[in-house]
Amino acid sequence: MIHSTAIIHHTAKIGENVEIEPFVTIGQNVEIGDGTVVMAKATIVANTKIGKNNRIFHSAVIGGEPQDLKFVGEETFLEIGDNNTFREFVTVSRGTASRTKTVIGNNNLIMAYCHVAHDCVLRDNIIMSNAVQLAGEVEIDNFAILGGGALIHQFSKIGKHVMLQGGALVNKDIPPFVMAARDPICFVGINSVGLRRRGFTNEQITDIQDIYRIVFQSGLIVSNAVQKVETEIADSEIKTEILDFIKNAPRGILKGFAG
Repeated sequence: MIHSTAIIHHTAKIGENVEIEPFVTIGQNVEIGDGTVVMAKATIVANTKIGKNNRIFHSAVIGGEPQDLKFVGEETFLEIGDNNTFREFVTVSRGTASRTKTVIGNNNLIMAYCHVAHDCVLRDNIIMSNAVQLAGEVEIDNFAILGGGALIHQFSKIGKHVMLQGGALVNKDIPPFVMAARDPICFVGINSVGLRRRGFTNEQITDIQDIYRIVFQSGLIVSNAVQKVETEIADSEIKTEILDFIKNAPRGILKGFAG
């Protein structure tokens, strides 16, 4: 159902069983997949492809121009997968010439007043609590949970299954499976409860604990800690994933808790 007060650009493509409520504005080169609901006063600005069964709540602005002084009107894009929820007043920007597009995967919950800046990449099953603010080119991996009001510095990466404290100021990369909290932000343990809920075995959780005990609590600099993990911890997919993340963190990773 499309309400008579909605304004829809003639280039927009609307799928089956899409509901568009009063005073919605949909701009040029927008695609909306089957079963999606766009609620009253939401705006989908331009060059945005939205998958199936998404819910875009009241007054959200999706696909707006990037808030970047280097942006000079080049054609850039926003791609959104399936089954995402964007709550009230969420803003999601298109990309810039840097990466061309902002990408959001599937099954994500982005709560009220969150901002996803240009060229960010969000994968699947992420929860962003109210008022989380992502700067440009941030990457967030599967099942990460970001507490309300967290501020994420540009180019930062947050790994899989991370639990981030509300109000956190993130200026370093956060490797997978950890809990990060305090000010300044630091490692405070692994996300063992979340991992058990998602089917990780006790052996896997123990491996993660052993690896991060070396990385964060051995007193070694990160490069030496990585070497120690490589030689002392048995090979596994989890070990490879953690070490690959750390080795590919040009901004550096967060520090361990000093007490």
